Amino acid sequence: MRIVLRYFFRGVRLVLSPVMLIAEKLSTPQSVERSEQEQAEVDEACRQLALYQFRSCPFCIKVRKEMARLGLKIEVRDAQLDPDRRLELEEGGGKVKVPCLLIEHDDGRHEWLYESNAINAWLHRRFGADAQTS
Repeated sequence: MRIVLRYFFRGVRLVLSPVMLIAEKLSTPQSVERSEQEQAEVDEACRQLALYQFRSCPFCIKVRKEMARLGLKIEVRDAQLDPDRRLELEEGGGKVKVPCLLIEHDDGRHEWLYESNAINAWLHRRFGADAQTS
């Protein structure tokens, strides 16, 4: 029975994955407008970030949409298809769970932030309109 369920859900994923990816492309929001200098500063700050993700994970799609909305150029690392990235995620963050945002602090410390809502909230606090005015 377990094998039947496993193959059933694999089949569902095979059918839904392309639909989810197309829906992501069609519904990705426009990014915020920034001056060239502000965008350059944001791009520089994004060099300290990396998103570990699975391509068709709905929670990863949610984070990628927020990144697009905020106009963030964060490196995206595929922990599903790239065994080296998967190992980095497991060794650094302690578990293979996506999405996970790696934040490299100026003091050399690495912070591994899990959960799409927590990641989106952090991105909004760091790069949202309120962060730009303060």
